[in-house]
Amino acid sequence: MSDINVLSVIVAAVAGFVTSIVWYMIFGAELNRQRGANAAATEQPPPWKMVVELVRTAVLVLVVAYFIAQQDIDDLAGALQLGIIIWIGFPAIILSGSVLWENVPVKLAAIHAGDWLVKLLIITLVLGLWL
Repeated sequence: MSDINVLSVIVAAVAGFVTSIVWYMIFGAELNRQRGANAAATEQPPPWKMVVELVRTAVLVLVVAYFIAQQDIDDLAGALQLGIIIWIGFPAIILSGSVLWENVPVKLAAIHAGDWLVKLLIITLVLGLWL
């Protein structure tokens, strides 16, 4: 992990966090419709939840940075490829399971899957081109 640039991790974490905020601002109305009775869950979250989400994103960035360093990725194509592979292997599979087994509406899972895809691509691009 000593090959990982701390500044790139901070920038990627903030970029991923902001990307998610923008994503849910865009898709918030549809998210509310899909959640139905739980629509209030998408109102302005308390500050402590935003801090926890930033920490969660930072942990994600550290894991991705580790993968990038281990694979010696230093170009756009490699970064995008890793982002897509991570997305398919983890969030897409987990969210499809929630649709299959927990009756989560497909549109709701798709909103979250889209957030994960965009966030992972932004994170891998920042790290892949910087590390």
